[in-house]
Amino acid sequence: ADGDEGENSAGKKRKKKAKKKRGTKMQTDPPSVPISELYLNGMFPVGQECEYPPSQDGRSAAWRMSSKEKRVLDRASEEMWNDFRQAAEAHRQVRQYVRSWIEPGLTMIDICERLEECSRRLIKEDGLKAGLAFPTGCSLNNCAAHYTPNAGDSTVLQYDDVCKIDFGTHINGRIIDCAFTVTFNPKYDCLLEAVRDATNTGIKCAGIDVRLCDVGESIQEVMESYEVELDGKTYQVKPVRNLNGHSIGPYRIHGGKTVPIVKGGEATRMEEGEVYAIETFGSTGKGVVHDDMDCSHYMKNFDVGHVPIRLPRAKHVLNVVNENFGTLAFCRRWLDRLGESKYLMALKNLCDLGIIDPYPPLCDIKGSYTAQFEHTILLRPTCKEVVSRGDDY
Repeated sequence: ADGDEGENSAGKKRKKKAKKKRGTKMQTDPPSVPISELYLNGMFPVGQECEYPPSQDGRSAAWRMSSKEKRVLDRASEEMWNDFRQAAEAHRQVRQYVRSWIEPGLTMIDICERLEECSRRLIKEDGLKAGLAFPTGCSLNNCAAHYTPNAGDSTVLQYDDVCKIDFGTHINGRIIDCAFTVTFNPKYDCLLEAVRDATNTGIKCAGIDVRLCDVGESIQEVMESYEVELDGKTYQVKPVRNLNGHSIGPYRIHGGKTVPIVKGGEATRMEEGEVYAIETFGSTGKGVVHDDMDCSHYMKNFDVGHVPIRLPRAKHVLNVVNENFGTLAFCRRWLDRLGESKYLMALKNLCDLGIIDPYPPLCDIKGSYTAQFEHTILLRPTCKEVVSRGDDY
C-alpha cells in the first residue's frame, strides 16, 4: 500500500475478513470458482479503508468515522459497495493469475483471451448483470491506452516491452477500473516506481470536497520528481497531460468528471458517494498522446437519443451492442466471439451517426515508453475505500 498513511495493511485486513466470511469452497489453481461461490453469505472483502485528508483549514476528517449520521448513510449504500467489492475481488484474483504466467513470447491476443476467459468465470458473467466492463487493454511501449488486438493481430510480447494491463469487471453496472504495468527488463523499474507513486499520491489526496485540480497538481509534482536512465540516456518522467482519471457511473466508465494528472485542471470538487478511477500515466516521451493504429475499442454514446438508421446491417449491429454491452465499452474481438462478421461498414455507419464512439489507441512519440497504474476508489460517507487495492499494488 505504497504512499498511503493512517490505514492498516490492506492485505492483512482483507485476509482476516476473508477467513471470517469465506464459504466452504476454496479457489482452484488456475482460478475457476466464481467469487460469488467463495463468499456464500454474499459479503465480499472490504478494500483498503483510509481516513479522508484534512480540510484546507487543517481540520481532521476523523469525525466521519464516528458520526452516527454518516454511518447510517454508509449502511444505506451497502448493497452498492458490496457489488463493487465483488467485482474488485474478481479483479484481484484474475490479475494474480495473469502475473503467474505472462511472459515474453506469448501473443497479445492469447494474453487477452486467457485473461478474459478467467475474468468471465470469476465474475460469473450474466448478460448485463455481471461481466467484463471494457476490453482488456494491453498497450505496449509508446502506446499508453486503448490497444487490444483485433483478429489476425500477430503481435508478440517481447522482453524489452512495457505492457499496460488495463481491464475491468462489473456487477450490476458497478465498475472496477484498475490497471498495472508489466515489464521483464529491470531497466524500467524506476519508470514503474514513478507512476505507482504518482497514482498512490492521487489516491491519498482524493476525498470529499477536494478540488480535482489539486489532485492533479500533487500527481504531477511526484511524477516529475523521478528520472529514469534507459540505454545511457536520462529522462525525466513526464505525466501524460491529455490522459486522466475520471468519475465512474452505473454502466458508465467515464462518469462526467475528470481527474487531471497535471496542474491547471478544473476547480470542481469531489463529492460524497462518488466513485473514481484514479489513474496516472508516466512517459519518457513528450507526455502527450495522439490517436494511432487500428481502432479496436468502441462504446455506445451514453447520452445519444433516437437516431434514424437506414442501413439494415447497422440496425442489426446496434441491436447486438444493446443486448450484449449496453453502454459498456466493447471491442471487435467480442463481436467476433458472438458470431458477427462483416460488420466494419455497419460499425463505421453507427460511428458516423454519433450513436457509437470509436476509441483508437493513444500513443506518445515512437521510441518512448509509457507506464500506468490505476485503482477504483469509493468516496463513502465515513471513509475513502480503495476497493481494488491488493497485495500487489
